Amino acid sequence: MARLIRNKQGIPSTLLTRFLNSPSSLLTLPYYSTSKRSLRTLAYEEIQANPNKPYTHTAFILHGLLGSARNWRSFSRTLVSSLSDSPSEWRMVLVDLRNHGNSAEMEGLDPPHDLVNAAKDLGNLINSKGWESPDVVIGHSMGGKVALQFAKSCGNRDYGENVKLPKQLWVLDSVPGEVTSDNSDGEVEKVLQTLQSLPSTVSSRKWLVNHMLDLGFSKSLSEWIGTNLKKAGGEETWAFNLEGAVQMFHSYRELSYWSLLEHPPKGLEISIVRAEKSDRWDADVITRLESLASPEGDGSAGKISVHVLPSSGHWVHVDNPKGLLEIMAPKLKSLMP
Repeated sequence: MARLIRNKQGIPSTLLTRFLNSPSSLLTLPYYSTSKRSLRTLAYEEIQANPNKPYTHTAFILHGLLGSARNWRSFSRTLVSSLSDSPSEWRMVLVDLRNHGNSAEMEGLDPPHDLVNAAKDLGNLINSKGWESPDVVIGHSMGGKVALQFAKSCGNRDYGENVKLPKQLWVLDSVPGEVTSDNSDGEVEKVLQTLQSLPSTVSSRKWLVNHMLDLGFSKSLSEWIGTNLKKAGGEETWAFNLEGAVQMFHSYRELSYWSLLEHPPKGLEISIVRAEKSDRWDADVITRLESLASPEGDGSAGKISVHVLPSSGHWVHVDNPKGLLEIMAPKLKSLMP
């Protein structure tokens, strides 16, 4: 059984590790999770299989638009479990990006709300905590582009000497270039416009889900939107800062990281995972990515690898968590302690 972990201020964590809705049967170890916050930095959760042992490696996990750290708890526990037979002791840091999750309530995360500042928040978190840089950064959807911006800025030493390039960067079903309206079915825009048209509080989660269904959105999407509510007196309000998230989405669409993929910094491997059934990829983008996939070189530059996750749509950690684990775990294990 998991036990309650207290943070440095002696305040009980609001998060106990639970084997809830696990997408895999690989969970065999006890897990410990705690939520921490610091002024002007991001909210985050930590997951380790053996919290009494000092960790040797760290992975940051970044969620997508309108998501939060909790979306990745189950997969992170499974990933930690799969790495437990390696000589390394892994720590997963699940981050709430600005305007999302518990970071939506943070002071000091000032505009502009773009991916450059979202990545800078990660550097500030590392510096404020006195942590070593993460060995691995994993980003899904919008979080994948935040991860690319983080690597770009680390390469430029924008965050100071203490924040160094990760060894591995994982970009999960996130198109690295500009996302134009021609390359989008407009669903995200429709969701954001719908949410902007609603009052800041609604009567109940059930009302919201039914309203989204009445507007023609799918049941799975409507129910997922419903999970982003939190209690506000006798009503429900958003668990994210909607206007800030909209600004981040615009930045996500506008920024391109092809130059980083074409010239990856020495010591960094960027792994792109494309979901087989995802509708976000054009044929020319796929061809361009595959042309960049690099064999083992002489070590003078970084590497690009491209993977296809079978039987999965955009929600890779839900649609095929086992397949995603099989792609990622061996590479993480290859990092020496």
